[in-house]
Amino acid sequence: MNNFIFENATKVYFGEGCVNEYLACLLKQYGDTVLLAYGGGSIKRNGIYDEVTAILEKAGKKIVEFSGIMANPTYAKVQEGAQLAKENHVDIILAIGGGSVMDCCKAVSLASRYEGDIWNDFWMHPGVINFKPLPLGVIVTVAGTGSECNGGAVITNEEKKIKTGRDYPQCNPQFALMDPTYTYSVPVKQMISGGFDILSHIMETYFSGPNENNVSDDIMEALMKSVIFNLRAAIKNPQDYTARSNLMWASTMAENRIIKMGKKCDFECHNIEHQLGAYTDCNHGCGLAVLHPIYYRHIYKAGLSKFVKFAGNVWGIATEGKSAEEIALAGINALANFIKEIGLPTTLRELGITDKNLLKEIADSCGISAGSYKTMTHEEILMILNECFE
Repeated sequence: MNNFIFENATKVYFGEGCVNEYLACLLKQYGDTVLLAYGGGSIKRNGIYDEVTAILEKAGKKIVEFSGIMANPTYAKVQEGAQLAKENHVDIILAIGGGSVMDCCKAVSLASRYEGDIWNDFWMHPGVINFKPLPLGVIVTVAGTGSECNGGAVITNEEKKIKTGRDYPQCNPQFALMDPTYTYSVPVKQMISGGFDILSHIMETYFSGPNENNVSDDIMEALMKSVIFNLRAAIKNPQDYTARSNLMWASTMAENRIIKMGKKCDFECHNIEHQLGAYTDCNHGCGLAVLHPIYYRHIYKAGLSKFVKFAGNVWGIATEGKSAEEIALAGINALANFIKEIGLPTTLRELGITDKNLLKEIADSCGISAGSYKTMTHEEILMILNECFE
């Protein structure tokens, strides 16, 4: 394995009832004013909002609401949250939701304690955080991004048409409360999209060096099999606690840095999807589902041994009588068939993207990953997008 340093500062409280059991106690160490952040209001319909606000009020906390965080959080929304935090002298942010809410709030925690332009200084280019961001705690309601146990935040600058992420350990949430029952009310399509995002995060790390036997790859193969099995179970019964709890923890494991130790990582597919999202505001997991099989058909020969392992160890592809290339392609086809099976889109048209002329501009705007088996060019990214179109 490659050399690494590992640290994760987020303390996780996992299981049914954890919010009622731990939230009030956790907030005692912070001041009286809480920025309560959430998305479009689903937490008001499913009862989570009432449960959390009752705990805050009983604890004597002043609540400042920051709502309406969108699926692809924008820099303008980050600035709005930072202004609220500054004006109200907020002591801690409490983010309730999925990855978009958590990502937005990590950026808010930075922006509320920084006088400069965080987009230019921390997102367009890696920055050095030599100050303490506003403390952040999270209550997870959607399994998918794994944002609860890292400092990563993906933000969209609408004006510049750039969607990009950075991971700063100083932005890790102080604590994460994870009750799998909170995910029950998520629409099935969103659950499936989030489930594929989990799988995508694992694959983006798995399909990179080193190729020699290593613990990270072994863990990832087990995680991928778990996600596939439990996503199928959750589709069959959305209130299957075992399946939903396994998906929730798999999401965390995919992005809490453990499986990335000693790995180069790829994330070129994410680079491409982020720009699709920046230009079209498409669903992240659905965009990844369209891109992954075609992207892998472009790179599998450069990482042939790993794709052979993927086919056999994750999908159970029989290897007898097949060449290495045939086995690798069978694994990619198994992935593509799984995407169809769970009802995700397989073309950009199905994703709602109808203007083919937009593809070159999207391709040219994509970042190029340094860790992939095959270094992409903007010309090849355009080829991939054209193949994804229909």
